[in-house]
Amino acid sequence: MADVMIRVPAEVRDQLAAVAEARGTSLRALMQEIAAQTLTPDQIRERADRTRSLLAERFGHYVTDEESAEMRRKMREATVAHRAALAETESSR
Repeated sequence: MADVMIRVPAEVRDQLAAVAEARGTSLRALMQEIAAQTLTPDQIRERADRTRSLLAERFGHYVTDEESAEMRRKMREATVAHRAALAETESSR
């Protein structure tokens, strides 16, 4: 695999380096982990389609578009709450 250089502000690089150090890994390994775990919109849709098929085939439950939208809304709310809690924890240190 060929290496490439990605330019980011120094603050971003410092933050990523601190995260890598806290995890006991290298900046390179951290970036590879982030890239491997981050899904594209097409990959997200594909995963959702597979999940819908599985629920229908194995459990006879057909997820409606409304149910999907509601779950996405709840997940966004949970993510926002989680990030706020993390930020609060960080600021209290």
